[in-house]
Amino acid sequence: MELSEEKTLITHALSETARFLGYELTRFHDDTRRDRSGRHSINGDMSLRIPAAAVRTRCQLYLRHGKPMHRAELLNAEDYTIVSTYQSEYRGYVQYYLLAHNIHCLNQLRWTMLISLLKTLAAKHKTSVNRIATRYKSTVLTPDGPRRCFEVKVERKGKRPLIARFGGILLKRQRPVPIPDVPLSIHRRPGRTELLKRLLKDTCELCGSTQNCEVHHVRKLAHLQKPGRCEKPAWMKTMIARRRKTLVVCHECHWQIHRGRSTLEPSIV
Repeated sequence: MELSEEKTLITHALSETARFLGYELTRFHDDTRRDRSGRHSINGDMSLRIPAAAVRTRCQLYLRHGKPMHRAELLNAEDYTIVSTYQSEYRGYVQYYLLAHNIHCLNQLRWTMLISLLKTLAAKHKTSVNRIATRYKSTVLTPDGPRRCFEVKVERKGKRPLIARFGGILLKRQRPVPIPDVPLSIHRRPGRTELLKRLLKDTCELCGSTQNCEVHHVRKLAHLQKPGRCEKPAWMKTMIARRRKTLVVCHECHWQIHRGRSTLEPSIV
């Protein structure tokens, strides 16, 4: 009979660690930590720790040749989308390891993701990282005081602005709490897509009108770049430059597009 080493591995709690669900399990041993009566205060208690290899593995997702690099797949997205993407990924890492005693080790991951975020925005706007950091740096209030962060704000008429923020998440260990048993019949509503956010602005992306905005779409961007065509109209140039198959336009511009006219020329009555 042969036993699986991964399932039946026995480790010494003081000198070795055991892996479970991405955590390292070990036992505390520190003779210098004593309570008021002089007795050892933490010896023998179980400790949940973040493996150093797990932090390095996640940092590698944002590194190239050992340095933080921009993410080419996000260069065509809005600044709001880029920042919210980085924040959602970083928040997921932090929330998973909130029970770890060494959660401060995620500072390395935060710094790597921050530099990658700034380089992505700098590559998109073709400017320096310092200018991007100066443009988007901000401060957010937390239960432990103000914290520096980087945020993008999208103003909306008559509504609260949309804010995407990277940072402001405390690396503070959360003690175990009871997990509520949520019924399976409850479903979370999907988040708003970038197209929906553009449509909520209610602004034509060609002429700037704010009346009767609609969405014009094509099946493939390749259909707009066929050789042998005459001068491309403004709506084609806009979709090609943004690499999007959708365009938010007002009713008048939409009518001109389907009539085959350039939206830069005045309509003929």
